[in-house]
Amino acid sequence: MLAYRQAHSPIPLRPMPLRSHHVVAVVAASQFLASFAPAQSLPSPSRTVFKCDEGGRVVYSDVPCMGATKVDVEPTRGVSKLSGKERIGNDVRREVFQEQMADALKPISGMNAKQYDTFGRRLKLSSEAQRECRQLDSQLPALEQSERQATGGDRAAVQQRLFGLRSRFRDLGC
Repeated sequence: MLAYRQAHSPIPLRPMPLRSHHVVAVVAASQFLASFAPAQSLPSPSRTVFKCDEGGRVVYSDVPCMGATKVDVEPTRGVSKLSGKERIGNDVRREVFQEQMADALKPISGMNAKQYDTFGRRLKLSSEAQRECRQLDSQLPALEQSERQATGGDRAAVQQRLFGLRSRFRDLGC
């Protein structure tokens, strides 16, 4: 029946061009569906940790500090099998669901799971904050590379600038 309609339709059926507002609508709908899962009482863990030297002591924090070394961490997903039964928490179920949504939407959005998560998180920000986050996304890796190559007084200046950008990135909620 559908083939007949397509062949004999007065209006030719063609694929609809993908627009950015379509991607936003799909992501917003998936965020809405994910919101029906029970809310977690604690904020989601930061996946960026800074290794700081405070008075000769090494301290790890999710808050940037002067001269910090960035450490990327991936939180564990807990015990997946215990006594032959899978045991995972709601937060892990939510994360797996988001990853599956990202995989399903990849042909439409072109985003991997990490990009999709970032896009969904930043969707709540103002357009000006989103623009600033995108600028920081490109500035931070370049400045981190400069820090690794800098020596002496130049290194201190680069670390000061890097501290400022990392603090801004965190304050914006990027």
